[in-house]
Amino acid sequence: MNRITESAEKLFDYRGRHVFVAGGSTGINFGIAEAFAKCGADVGLISRKMDHVDAAVDALRKHGGEVFGTVADVRDAAAVEAALEASHKEFGDIDVLVSGAAGNFFATATGMSTNAFKAVVDIDLIGSFNVLRLAHRFLRRPGASVINVSAPQSVNPTSHQAHVCAAKAGVDMLTRVLAIEWGAEGLRVNSIMPGPIEDTEGLERIAPTAEAKSHMLSVIPMGRFGTKQDVANMALTLSSELCAFVTGSVIPVDGGRYLSGGAGYLQNMEHG
Repeated sequence: MNRITESAEKLFDYRGRHVFVAGGSTGINFGIAEAFAKCGADVGLISRKMDHVDAAVDALRKHGGEVFGTVADVRDAAAVEAALEASHKEFGDIDVLVSGAAGNFFATATGMSTNAFKAVVDIDLIGSFNVLRLAHRFLRRPGASVINVSAPQSVNPTSHQAHVCAAKAGVDMLTRVLAIEWGAEGLRVNSIMPGPIEDTEGLERIAPTAEAKSHMLSVIPMGRFGTKQDVANMALTLSSELCAFVTGSVIPVDGGRYLSGGAGYLQNMEHG
């Protein structure tokens, strides 16, 4: 166990709390689910592939808490609702909701079809709307924390990423609107915007070669890639009483990467 992970487990106690993670079987989202599990939470999760769900559930149970997982595509509202109902039946009201399902590929705007553009919007934006809207009735009042997992493309116009830029910008605006609409119920809604995170499919796509990774590091002020634990620590903090007055925020976890804009992605494509 590294020092950062150990510190998180000492700082946060989520025993008896229900955490639900959409897209929680792999990558950054699994890292978030695992961090909450290590801090004692009961975790519900959904993903599109049963083998991913089974592997995630087995891994999370090793931390001692209760875990519920099932297959559901965030584009399928009925499946999402059924999964939320089942997790609520297991663990009660949801204390922390994380919506992180996402899709991506690299293509210019003229190099992708309408259906290709729509596929990412359907997963990232419509999927997020489905998760948040359908989870609303299951959220604990007051006190629930809702977190959308965004991306730097939501604020930086990025070549070869028109679909993701549009979808994630929509997710962040959805975050702000729901923070307004749900605030009086004692519900908080925020976005976390991860930068380049090591050991993820996203980083491998953005920087597939050693040269591309070196360039990416050169535009990160802190001089390193992030870790899944870095993102998870923000989710743990944002969902705690320490952030009880924080809502409607889009919070970068990227070592300052977003400050340099989106040009680096195009250069990475050239290096790749």
